[in-house]
Amino acid sequence: METTEKIWLNGKIIDWDDAKIHVLTHALHYSSGVFEGVRFYATPKGPAVFRLEEHTKRLFYSAGVLEMELPYSAEGINKAVTDLIRINKIKSGYIRPIAYYSYGRMGLNPSGIPVDVCVAIWPWGKYLGKDAVQVKTSKYIRIHPKSVISDAKICGYYINSILASLEVKRAGYDEALLLDYQGNVAEGPGENIFWIKNGKLFTVPPGSILLGITRDSVKTLARDMGMQVEETQITLDKLKKADEVFFTGTAAEITGVGQIDDTLIGDGHLGKITAGLRDRYLKIVGGQDEKYAHWLSYVNS
Repeated sequence: METTEKIWLNGKIIDWDDAKIHVLTHALHYSSGVFEGVRFYATPKGPAVFRLEEHTKRLFYSAGVLEMELPYSAEGINKAVTDLIRINKIKSGYIRPIAYYSYGRMGLNPSGIPVDVCVAIWPWGKYLGKDAVQVKTSKYIRIHPKSVISDAKICGYYINSILASLEVKRAGYDEALLLDYQGNVAEGPGENIFWIKNGKLFTVPPGSILLGITRDSVKTLARDMGMQVEETQITLDKLKKADEVFFTGTAAEITGVGQIDDTLIGDGHLGKITAGLRDRYLKIVGGQDEKYAHWLSYVNS
């Protein structure tokens, strides 16, 4: 992966290669950490972070689920993000804030174990690499909502995504699709899913999914563009009959789905409505749409 010169770790800016942990770090053994994925973009006013405050708010929410008290304020973490972008002198890329139970004691109860907080940034281009990806339904289901608190972004949850990703990549597909415990469509390993039927936009309701910030942005954007937006459950068979399907996520941004299993969606390419949403989204994150300027945190302001 591409790297940068500096990382923010526990309140200090240090060299990338000096960001190290003990092998008995609690989170390494028990996945007792929380994280965010955030993007920043080049704009005419310099680098800008997309919806930074919302991402940091969710980081604190996820930490609360693990009864983890972060030793820094939201403002302090936001400042660490913008300072790090400025110091590393890169115009666009990916931000990974992470907080985790650190070294101190083994055992499943993390109470009293020190909490470390880190922010790293690096250049990262298009995550899925295509305008429209080929997707395979995984044999693994999305984690049951009565097994975990599914709208938190907790490190351990992602073994579910890893298993699904490994499975479908072996079969030659670009990405996985996970169903929920009732057999309805849930989400991708790292993306929410939308579909379009007869000009109307649909997405999966809360319950078994992570409530993505890009998901929320697309819902708002679509309504502002005059589209009807509805949250509803959908079976896999019905999803395959949609006019257009696309993924959303910080890394994936807006990526079309051209095929699910052996079924083409539309003509197998990026759909017209999806393309319109994606193009408007890219203008917003690029600082070219004043209506949504409040979604951007400018690094040089």
